[in-house]
Amino acid sequence: MGIDVHQHLWTGSFVEALRARTSPPHLDGWTLILDGEPPYEVDPADHAIRDTTGLELALVSLSSPLGIESLPPEESWPLIDAYHEGALGLGRPFGAWAATCHSEPDPGRLAKDLDRGFAGLQIPATAEPDDRLLDVLTSRDLPLFVHPGPARAVPGTPAWWPALVPYVQQMHASWHYFHAVVRPRHPRLRVCFALLAGLAPLHSERLIARGGGGRGQVDTGFFVETSSYGPRAIDAIVRELGVDVVVNGSDAPYATAPDPGLGEAAAHAIRVTNPRRLLGREEFRK
Repeated sequence: MGIDVHQHLWTGSFVEALRARTSPPHLDGWTLILDGEPPYEVDPADHAIRDTTGLELALVSLSSPLGIESLPPEESWPLIDAYHEGALGLGRPFGAWAATCHSEPDPGRLAKDLDRGFAGLQIPATAEPDDRLLDVLTSRDLPLFVHPGPARAVPGTPAWWPALVPYVQQMHASWHYFHAVVRPRHPRLRVCFALLAGLAPLHSERLIARGGGGRGQVDTGFFVETSSYGPRAIDAIVRELGVDVVVNGSDAPYATAPDPGLGEAAAHAIRVTNPRRLLGREEFRK
């Protein structure tokens, strides 16, 4: 039985909260309206309870590209609260990452939300990490999940452009920012970066050539998850970082969990052992 640290599932309460809005982000029926993007037709089947065979835990997260966390608090919190209520009501094997408002960070409110049973906190890669929020996490020995944030559509580009260009760029920047700026201030924080951190770890040679350092020094508290990549990218990351910081993520319903293609021992580490170390808390290790 494995763990998937990265899924999305819009529950009824969250859908209704989006439909109650009249400005982006909002839903008109099942048509998603976002600022600066063309209308997107959501498939309701994507957010029905899905098959979780083979999983002891599937962690759902707020869809950060919607831009909810950066809204003013009076707009952000009703959506976050609706997401929280729905996610906590899914039942096993589902668990969830908490979300929080970044336009006016509220460490006290985050603490209360985390104590309801969330696995940790998710933030958009576009948000500047707030030390007070990170302190709440480390005080509870809970991890942070960094997920791509909003990405405006570029006229004339294909539909896959945001996922392949701005999302990757965001994760690349976040990986380096956390190493250079956040880690010295939060030495005990465990962080998981979505989509293999945009393959940022593979740029260590260029980092050194431009005055950086750290090649061969792996931060065992910084994990990367595998969503939307396959054996070639995972193998390259393992060669750079080792297998112990790679964790299984699917980004369901938008993708499926990849086969690492590295043998049974590596697959068990990526799907079971490593996610348990990331999550830390006893109930998420069972």
